[in-house]
Amino acid sequence: MTPDGADLEAAARLFRALATPSRLRLLCLLGEGQATVSQLVERSGLSQPLVSQHLRILRETGLVTLTRSGREAVHALADTHVGHIVADAVAHAAEPRSASGEVRGAAPEQRSSA
Repeated sequence: MTPDGADLEAAARLFRALATPSRLRLLCLLGEGQATVSQLVERSGLSQPLVSQHLRILRETGLVTLTRSGREAVHALADTHVGHIVADAVAHAAEPRSASGEVRGAAPEQRSSA
């Protein structure tokens, strides 16, 4: 079944949100557990305004949730799919490739889908 236009547009928005290394870093950190902005600033090495801006975009695209407890705001991955998307993308990018783009050491049936 081919996805409809609305589903494809939603997927494209998701990929745009994932299109920066800083956002991927934040999602990887949140994959280790929920965190406050201050914790993410410390662990990511990014500035507080930049972390906040990236988190806003990630919340708007439904990748991250925000829970408030008093004055503290805690961010978390929206669901396990988000962690899988990021982990799969990073693993795929890290695979060694030949000059033709094939994954080195992959079985022939894996090469066409890699």
